[in-house]
Amino acid sequence: MKYLEFDTPATKQAGQLASDFKLSNHGLHDLDRVFWNLPLPALVEEAVFRNEGHLVAGGPFIVNTGKWSARAANDKYMVREPDNEEKIWWGEYNRPLSLPQFNSILARLQAFWQGEELFVQDCFVGADPEYRMPIRVVTEKAWHSHFARNMFLCTNDADVLKRHVPEFTVLQAPSFKVDPRVDGTRTDTAILINFAAKLAIVANSSYGGEIKKSMFTIMNYLLPLEGVMAMHCSANVGSDDDVALFFGLSGTGKTTLSADPRRRLIGDDEHGWSDNGVFNFEGGCYAKVIRLSAESEPEIYQAAHSFGTILENVVWDPASRKIDLDDDQFTENTRASYPVSLIPNLVEEGYVRSHPKNVIFLTCDAQGVMPPIARLNTEEAIYHFISGYTAKIAGTEIGLGIEPQITFSACFGAPFMVHHPFYYAKLLADKMRKHDCKCWLVNTGWVGGRFGVGKRISIRHTRNLLNAALDGKLSDVKYRKDKLFGFEVPTQCPDVPEDVLDPANAWGNKDDYWKTYDGLAARYIENFKLFADGCPPEVAAAGPKRL
Repeated sequence: MKYLEFDTPATKQAGQLASDFKLSNHGLHDLDRVFWNLPLPALVEEAVFRNEGHLVAGGPFIVNTGKWSARAANDKYMVREPDNEEKIWWGEYNRPLSLPQFNSILARLQAFWQGEELFVQDCFVGADPEYRMPIRVVTEKAWHSHFARNMFLCTNDADVLKRHVPEFTVLQAPSFKVDPRVDGTRTDTAILINFAAKLAIVANSSYGGEIKKSMFTIMNYLLPLEGVMAMHCSANVGSDDDVALFFGLSGTGKTTLSADPRRRLIGDDEHGWSDNGVFNFEGGCYAKVIRLSAESEPEIYQAAHSFGTILENVVWDPASRKIDLDDDQFTENTRASYPVSLIPNLVEEGYVRSHPKNVIFLTCDAQGVMPPIARLNTEEAIYHFISGYTAKIAGTEIGLGIEPQITFSACFGAPFMVHHPFYYAKLLADKMRKHDCKCWLVNTGWVGGRFGVGKRISIRHTRNLLNAALDGKLSDVKYRKDKLFGFEVPTQCPDVPEDVLDPANAWGNKDDYWKTYDGLAARYIENFKLFADGCPPEVAAAGPKRL
């Protein structure tokens, strides 16, 4: 387009909201035009003009991310250096990269972008002013700049933008490939983080989620060093300032269950818990929308049909411009990125100066054996937090098939955890003890049998169980001690049939149930051996016992 040298819709406004801290500070020189801090309508115009996607009924902008319809979780690398050598939990999700390798990739990207048009968004991460971090997102495409504007905290104040100096910068380069032969990477896609240079590169992926998850990973490293718990969770608050945290992997219900009309939403995915209270890292939501219904999830459904929203990989009809949220022909991991302001009942400041009364661990049990809700003591909470048992739902990562995949994801978000899991678990436990916080394990997975035999638990039952827990209605009911895990399971709950509370009731063959449950306990025990050395003995003892 630029080779024909004609103006695009925002050409004349491209530099009006520019920062004095130019892209040359990142080694980006000899660029064509740079579009600085364009507001949302201008970004939509640019994206349509550049044929990056389409406007559909209701006003959302729809894109197809191609091959990368999920996170490349195994392609994340961090530059190993003396300052972080002993702090980072090196392994599957935090792969080491040498400084010369990073510098080689960065130099090639800087050369690759010469002569190109780029988009810049100068934003902030962290709603609590004491921990707010200025960041910059540089992208090739207008819609990725729109995504950054949706997901992070932005300002329209020209004076603030002029003085903006980022503490961390993300370079999003979907058309730039790394070379495994010379770069030491696994594939030609890579997410690279250099903490010393305060720079991240997303190479060869168009999936919007990589932008926000890169920043989340960075905050997950930096904030705990200041005593702030960084959490992969959604959060809401009741009328009595009682905050609830919902931990869980993608697909377990974090976004859905925190969007409760009776409570105000703080945020849907990434939060910090400091001595001041709980605060959102973001300014937007990134919700799974496959088979989303207006009846079950009215707030998210409305947002998915609104202007300002980006829909990723959703099927649509070019003639009517109507979307089909039930069609998974591109991926199960269809997504909507939208400003959090589209959700009613919102904590507009993004943080509350009060502390959680309830912490909920959401597990999607594809085996169909876990109870729908259980109460955990502190040691059990640490054990289950470090274990992070759930099932990866189809489409949330590259390479997942149709069937949910049993996984143990430490801290309910291992791909984003940079320190050792017990580092986070101890921080969480200390804060829970200090603020007298209850902990619940909630199963949003299958009942009556494993995936393919049983069915997904009713969202209505899950909501009723959660409401009872948050409202204190489970304080005075009877509990039974689970035979394998030892945690407490309520035997009754308002508006939930009693037989639902005992998952064995839904199985036709009780022997099969106990064999499957015992097999899951064995998986727990085996998995925890990876962490036992770094944990006090009372935490390991809080795990399950075999039949």
